[in-house]
Amino acid sequence: MPKRLLVTGSSGLIGSEVCEYFAALGFEIHGLDNNQRAVFFGPQGDNRWNQERLAKTIPNFTHHELDIRNRAGVLDLVRTLKPNLIVHAAAQPSHERATTIPFDDFETNAVGTLNMLEAARQFCPESPFVHMSTNKVYGDGPNHLQLVELDKRWDFADHEQRYGISEAFPIDQVTHSLFGASKLSADILAQEYGRYLGLPTCILRGGCLTGPYHSGVELHGFLSYLVQCNLEQREYRINGYKGKQVRDNIHSEDVARFIHCFYERPQAGVVYNLGGGRENSCSILEAFALVERLTGLPMKYSYSDTHRVGDHIVYYSDLRKICRDYPKWSITKNLETIFKEIIESIGVRSKA
Repeated sequence: MPKRLLVTGSSGLIGSEVCEYFAALGFEIHGLDNNQRAVFFGPQGDNRWNQERLAKTIPNFTHHELDIRNRAGVLDLVRTLKPNLIVHAAAQPSHERATTIPFDDFETNAVGTLNMLEAARQFCPESPFVHMSTNKVYGDGPNHLQLVELDKRWDFADHEQRYGISEAFPIDQVTHSLFGASKLSADILAQEYGRYLGLPTCILRGGCLTGPYHSGVELHGFLSYLVQCNLEQREYRINGYKGKQVRDNIHSEDVARFIHCFYERPQAGVVYNLGGGRENSCSILEAFALVERLTGLPMKYSYSDTHRVGDHIVYYSDLRKICRDYPKWSITKNLETIFKEIIESIGVRSKA
């Protein structure tokens, strides 16, 4: 019998990539998604195209139209499937949107995660459980580090910080945003189901997760949305920090590759920062320059002095812990490759 994978948020960026990656390894793939992203963000956030793509390209793909807030439905599905691996990627992913829908945000991110963890505990406690967390669990703490302003970016001033933010960075008594608070609740729950209850859980605090299967919108999906604006010659709005705020970017395939590594050698309640690291980091201004070079189109933008509450000025992941624990894993797709794949994907979708 083939191994069985259950992916929540299977029509999203990471979910769909994980489905394809493990299908190629011979897994039976079960995707759980109810296209809630279209509810959160409108037509631009609609992910049905990814669901349809998976149905066409993966012979052993089964879609389950289910909301992770539906506790009875989640318990029943996991009881029936008893998957060998669970990848929990479903979430409400936006800072700003969380402020307008606080109950939906918390119930999706925190309670939905609890539903998935408890289902795993009851029906497949030995199966690795990977929870997609976020770097926003650190709140605006990184902003309190000493920074230096360069020509096109901010950066950490202290040489000791040259590797980025590590998993030991404090998470308490800082501004998280409501989204950061709901994701932090889920993050700690996933840790405790590992540390306290012994489940093989892995918590991945993602940087900017990106790639060709992203349905980027203004409120979420930095690179995908920026490339869309460039290709369609729409105005991109910069929110504060002179456009020099820095993010690290990791291709969704490299995320899937790490999940495979963890599946082969699971641990209980382990936390990793998973992003592109300093090498794959860029500011908004640097991203403008790269996309203009690749497309030949000028970047149209406006600027607001008002920055997003709880937003990071500089963030890139310290990858030393994850690389030490899983030395077979590394970043394989650099920033330019990521941009080229997003540009190509958006071009293909616009012609469909």
